[in-house]
Amino acid sequence: MSKPVNSEMGAAGGIGPAGAGAPGLTGGGSVPEALRRPLRELMDDRLLDALIERSRDQAGGLRLTGEGSLLGELVKAVLERALEGEMAAHLGYGKSERGGGAGGNARNGTIFKTVQTGVGPVPLQVPRDRAGTFEPLLVPKRAGRVAGGLDDMVISLYAHGMSVRDILHHLEQVYGTQLSHETVSRITDAVLEEVRAWQSRPLDPVYAAVFLDAIVVKVRDNQAVQNKPAYVAVGIDADGEKHVLGIWVAKTPPQAATAGEGARFWGSVMTDLKNRGVRDILIACVDGLAGFEDAITAAFPGTVVQRCVVHLIRNALRPVARRDAGEVAAEMRKIYTAPSAEAAFDALAAFAESPWGKRYPQAVRVWEDAWDAFIPFLAFPPPVRKLLYTTNSIESLNYQLRKVTKARGHFPTDDAAVKLLWLAIVNIEDKRARERAARREQDGKRHDQPARLVEGQRVMGWREALNELDRVYPGRIRWNAA
Repeated sequence: MSKPVNSEMGAAGGIGPAGAGAPGLTGGGSVPEALRRPLRELMDDRLLDALIERSRDQAGGLRLTGEGSLLGELVKAVLERALEGEMAAHLGYGKSERGGGAGGNARNGTIFKTVQTGVGPVPLQVPRDRAGTFEPLLVPKRAGRVAGGLDDMVISLYAHGMSVRDILHHLEQVYGTQLSHETVSRITDAVLEEVRAWQSRPLDPVYAAVFLDAIVVKVRDNQAVQNKPAYVAVGIDADGEKHVLGIWVAKTPPQAATAGEGARFWGSVMTDLKNRGVRDILIACVDGLAGFEDAITAAFPGTVVQRCVVHLIRNALRPVARRDAGEVAAEMRKIYTAPSAEAAFDALAAFAESPWGKRYPQAVRVWEDAWDAFIPFLAFPPPVRKLLYTTNSIESLNYQLRKVTKARGHFPTDDAAVKLLWLAIVNIEDKRARERAARREQDGKRHDQPARLVEGQRVMGWREALNELDRVYPGRIRWNAA
């Protein structure tokens, strides 16, 4: 998964091209000296002193953001200087130069407008021309905000689970920036094209394993707020790296009261994977979803559908008291680490007859009900078992996503839910990478902990698992591995 939010949104509203007319900032092919020097060296001390004094509040402290703040004054100066550069390029001569534009066009004073920025509202004097043909690029006509940092800030707050109303309150309270509900919605909707591109991007032809897990989100559909499952698929490719393959939200039929998860929905998920280039999946791990196994085998006949062991253990521990969970989990471990199906059956029987099994018969029943879907796991050699069982990163990702969606409340549409989940995944992965980079900078040491939670993380022990997979499924994955 690419990192489109920072790369694309960060480029919007940049001031580089607009300030082309500024002296000392343009030159030949090499980087100008002014751009290499720290900003502090380019600014006169008297200018900085004046900015500091103008930005003090009643208590003597500095107002860094908000109306009339230190950063607001700097942004105002930069924007107005850049707008003058745009006007000079439009007319063909500078403000202090004599000349005339095409058709006798010339400067015609300025107009006042206030734009919302990432540091608060900034009042501007926007130059205008007599012919009315000047169209500023940095601060377009009828635009009430400068994109760039403000858009990035709104998207970041949204990715952390804040509602539109909470974002509006935060921006006004901290920065004095006032935006409308529609403006915030338009800013966040701007990433929908990136979400759709990510959802339709080509996938690898072969995946060793694909894990599917559901996150329940509240979505307004058919004039009612419903609990709808949003399924996140994580695949392990032929190089042993994990990737988030997609997000699918179950649709609600027009005459139905709840979202449908039947054969049609599962079939559409599998069709989407095939249309994006997937030709083979060795093992699919699912959580006992009715009809999903048939949909998977219909699309990929050679795929082994395996009941997710992590989900099975979690469901079995659900009726267990917290004080007993550790000891009960230790007893269950004997079941899924057994060397064969016969040994696992004996371990389950022993667990059922033990004091824990008699105290929590519901836990035993969970294993018994899922037994037929669980035992394919026992046929795999230890390296492949470890590959299928080690889903801590996927569980951690889903835990983080659940925190975001829970804070958000309900969504107006399915697309809004997918948009937030996508933004949250990008945000979580970037946060993990930043934390790892900060630790490396602090102690100067490499860290074996993956920089990312899921995306691009390499599976531990992949070489051993690859050899076993190639032995069990000859010719289906080795040829595609690097």
